[in-house]
Amino acid sequence: MEALDEIDLKLLKALSTDSSQTIKVLAGMVNLTASPVVQRIKRLENSGYIKRYIALLDPGMFNQGFTVFCNIRLKQHDRKVGHSFVEDILKIEEVVECYNISGDYDFFLKVFARDMKHYQDFVFNKLGSVESIGSTHSTFVMAEIKNNHNISF
Repeated sequence: MEALDEIDLKLLKALSTDSSQTIKVLAGMVNLTASPVVQRIKRLENSGYIKRYIALLDPGMFNQGFTVFCNIRLKQHDRKVGHSFVEDILKIEEVVECYNISGDYDFFLKVFARDMKHYQDFVFNKLGSVESIGSTHSTFVMAEIKNNHNISF
């Protein structure tokens, strides 16, 4: 890991808050001209500090505002079952995040659905078709309190 200076950290913080800021605005924030800012950002991208740029969409605006966290326990723990689960889950569009975790469950999913009926259909017809799943546990989000993708450094 290469050393980051104060300017790199300011740029990363600014981009993690709003990546649509212009180079001119970013340059003004760090008291540099545009050219060295572009070079620094390219270096941060090439070094892997910046993985990608995305627009965070409001799922509610697309009638997908019902958020559910779903814990998954696999039927058994072997490489074939694990790979099969991952292949299947990557194909399901309602699953927006998936993490392999430790503890009582094997995977943690974040799911967007229209409503409870849509989620029920998702569980029965989509998760139900994933043969590697042994059990599930769903937690329904009542309100989003904080959704911050910044990293503290």
